[in-house]
Amino acid sequence: MTYCVAISVNAGICFIADSRTNAGVDNVSTYSKMHVFGVAGDRQIVVLSAGNLATTQGVISQLKKDIKLGAGQHLLNLPHLADAADYLGEVSVAQQAKHTVGGANYEASFILGGQIIGQNSNAYLVYPQGNHITTSSDTPFLQIGESKYGKPILDRIISLDSSLETSTLCGLVSMDSTIRSNLTVGPPIEVMIYEQDSLTRDRYYRFEESSEYMRELSRSWDGKLKEAFAGLPPIAWSANWDDVEHRRS
Repeated sequence: MTYCVAISVNAGICFIADSRTNAGVDNVSTYSKMHVFGVAGDRQIVVLSAGNLATTQGVISQLKKDIKLGAGQHLLNLPHLADAADYLGEVSVAQQAKHTVGGANYEASFILGGQIIGQNSNAYLVYPQGNHITTSSDTPFLQIGESKYGKPILDRIISLDSSLETSTLCGLVSMDSTIRSNLTVGPPIEVMIYEQDSLTRDRYYRFEESSEYMRELSRSWDGKLKEAFAGLPPIAWSANWDDVEHRRS
């Protein structure tokens, strides 16, 4: 299983991905799910991947091959990010078609995000069928893989005005929540923070399983949650409110 998230705010985009793949409890491996393509000063594009490993590796390999061979279209010559998302979807569908035999599931999903000079930074979620969606003012983040455990904190905290620092911390808490609830998601955790209009590879972090920072982040979040829970209004208070509402009705 996988968990990847891209948070696109006015200040830029942060990308976060785990690196665990799982083919059973006795076959756990580590593969990077974050891939960066770019030309300094012109464009920076990050691709996050989830789904069948053979498909995702085939797609990333084809993306690199098209760049190396100077194909008619590739990530470094397409004029818009939406065009890049369309192209990624086409490559993904073609790779899935190579392996679809006997009803097996070879689907893969991707997040593509970044910036091309003269345009705003943005992110797209590319579905297995090849089509895509983008972020919005109401939902400025995209997730692929095991998304349900990490979504609540994103819904509560993230807005377009969030800083990149806040967005990254929120994304890491989202990742920590997912790791705590699903053993098939795990470190190393990769983080890329892209600042709007920089057109360079900005801040990159890789947190191993032994990362003391991630341990402290997890401990602090657990402690704050327990403090918040302890401060909730006692259930006995509900009688006063409920009685008032009952009398009004």
